[in-house]
Amino acid sequence: MAKTIVFKFGGASVKDAESIKNLSEILRNRLRNSTLLVISAMGKTTNALEKLLQLRLDNLDISSNYTILKNYHLEICQALFPSGHPVFSRVENLFVQLSHKLEKPISPENYDEAYDRIICFGELISSRIVAEYLCEIGLIVVWQDARELIKTDSNFRFANVDWVNTRQNVKKVLEPVLEKFPVMTQGFIGSNSAGKPTTLGREGSDFSAAILASCLDARSVTIWKDVPGVLNADPKLFPESVLFDELDYLQAAQMTFYGATVIHPKTIKPLANRKIPLFVRSFLKPDESGTKIHDTGAPNLLPTIIFKQNQVLVTFRVTDFTFLNESHIHVIYQQLDELKLQVNLLQTTAMGVSLVLDDQLFKLEKLILALKSRFTIRYNDGLELLTVLNPQLADLNSFTKDREVLLEQSSRHAFQIVRR
Repeated sequence: MAKTIVFKFGGASVKDAESIKNLSEILRNRLRNSTLLVISAMGKTTNALEKLLQLRLDNLDISSNYTILKNYHLEICQALFPSGHPVFSRVENLFVQLSHKLEKPISPENYDEAYDRIICFGELISSRIVAEYLCEIGLIVVWQDARELIKTDSNFRFANVDWVNTRQNVKKVLEPVLEKFPVMTQGFIGSNSAGKPTTLGREGSDFSAAILASCLDARSVTIWKDVPGVLNADPKLFPESVLFDELDYLQAAQMTFYGATVIHPKTIKPLANRKIPLFVRSFLKPDESGTKIHDTGAPNLLPTIIFKQNQVLVTFRVTDFTFLNESHIHVIYQQLDELKLQVNLLQTTAMGVSLVLDDQLFKLEKLILALKSRFTIRYNDGLELLTVLNPQLADLNSFTKDREVLLEQSSRHAFQIVRR
């Protein structure tokens, strides 16, 4: 079997009918047997599904939001297909299934499992529409449910991959089809041993592509984005940002750890382990080379600026005037692990520890409730975490000027501030 090429298309590349037509033009001279396509939900569909979940959680009416989301997808179909095409009944059927899933009770206690049960429909509907359109214009692809391939544990919303079973499924289910046809599947989703839907973490479609590429020992993975490749800063905030022609696996992994959103944080490891190159390219300018991430052996020392928004700064102080010790930190981290909260920045003092976390629904309240008997706890939310990697050549004063800085930390390799 020829080595597989994996293409991953994000939500912006399938957000409307014109975007899907553009995708088809990218594939027209690139699609062949042994090509695996990984598709995200269309546009802001995941946000819309999260809103439906929130309304159900609050016992509010969802009919208007549900209808808007359904019509959004049907209007895309109307622009792509002739009336009476089978895609309309298939999309209708998926929305009927979604409606039934939304009728089930949703509470803080079962929110994570309910989230995965609902959110997976974004990718299922999107990939069905795109696959049908490609077949309609003569680019034949086989649709494959990713939940039959990627197996995980039951850590809903942040599922861990069961690599043994996933590899077996890829060998048994996916490889035989790829020998004859290109295959389209979904990013972000999998299932546990009981067959319940799971997700791999927000924006996890990149990771799905890497998982499947690793299991297939693929030739390469290409992530198609609305940017020219990996840049040293967000071009919307910094018009003078610079494109990296290439990056070492390790440097790319560090950038994602600190919050660079162009690639999902878990994407690099499975590709680096198999020495599979990752390309980040523009679907707006598909003939440009973009950024190649591979084993260069040397970092690029260009300063890199990374923002993480919706951050919470939580400070824990010991209550009995003893000094902070390892047992205190262990108790805090044990609770963070149970709540699946990642620490983006940590700073300790003689009597306390400050953590910067992503603001996640219910999680902060649960963290405070679990630890308030051991610590005095204060927090600030609605903050921004700024990280500058390779800060020696950057103008750091420009990031603190006229801003309220709540926490600052620096080392030879990284400068970080939490600011309002």
